[in-house]
This record gives sequence, structure tokens and C-alpha cells, in this order.
Amino acid sequence: MDVQDAHIPEPDFATCLRHMPQPCVDLVVAYDGGVLLARRQNEPAKGRLFWPGGRLYKGERLDDAPRRIAREELGLEVRVAERLGVSEHFWEETSVAGVESRHTIPVVYRVVPEPADQPVELDAQHGEYEVLREPREDLHEYVREYLDRFELLQ
Repeated sequence: MDVQDAHIPEPDFATCLRHMPQPCVDLVVAYDGGVLLARRQNEPAKGRLFWPGGRLYKGERLDDAPRRIAREELGLEVRVAERLGVSEHFWEETSVAGVESRHTIPVVYRVVPEPADQPVELDAQHGEYEVLREPREDLHEYVREYLDRFELLQ
């Protein structure tokens, strides 16, 4: 099956989001002695530091998506270290017209840049990045969830 990575017209995408959960991949990027978070420029979690991630394309192998997402969103070539688990996120905010809420099902991967000294080159949906080396209280609840659940930064 070919990978279907073409842009989905917003009315069609909105119909999908109103009726179904969205399968996604989130990345826990081991970077410079911590984990990399990127500040989102759009909803959901606009303005917040969050895990890099994105939707899974139809026909895309689940274990191939982390490398694509790291390349597209962070400009990094990565090695997939492990699949950490599956989560679920319920969003009351969304940037898609006509959609009042969103339900995502992220499969969470830990990835490692190879080579390790690559610079981060963020895409347009991220304003900046931060390397988190210890947990903080001001983080988004889903960031804190992964830190606790997957015992990151301990």
C-alpha cells in the first residue's frame, strides 16, 4: 500500500476529527542530556512546550513514522530506541474550523539523534525548543504524564 501523505482538504479532515479519534505518534527525543520539547505555534496546546509529534499517514508503518516526524518537525535524523506505549489525549481546543474538540491516540516512541551532535531545525509549527533535564510544575499535563508514566528524567 502506498503512503497517503497528501494534504487532506480541511472540510474532509474536520469530518474525520468530529467522528473519530486520530492516530498519532509522539516523540520523546533524548537530546543533550535531557528530552527535547518544542513550543507549539498552533492548537492544540498553542504556546506550550510539548512533545514533537504528528498524525500517522494511511499506509505508513507505525515504526517508520518517528523518523519522518523527527526529520520534518525537528530536522533530525534519529534512531528509534523503543516504543514506550500508547496514550490518549482529549483536547477542547483545535485549529480546525468546525471542530470543537479532538481525540488523539498517540503511540509514544523514544528516539535518539544519530549523529548525536545534529542541530535542531524546527518547522513552522514550532517557535522554539527547550531541553528539559528535570521535571517542572508549569508543563502541560500530557508532558507531565509522559515524564511520570515512562519514568523520564529520573
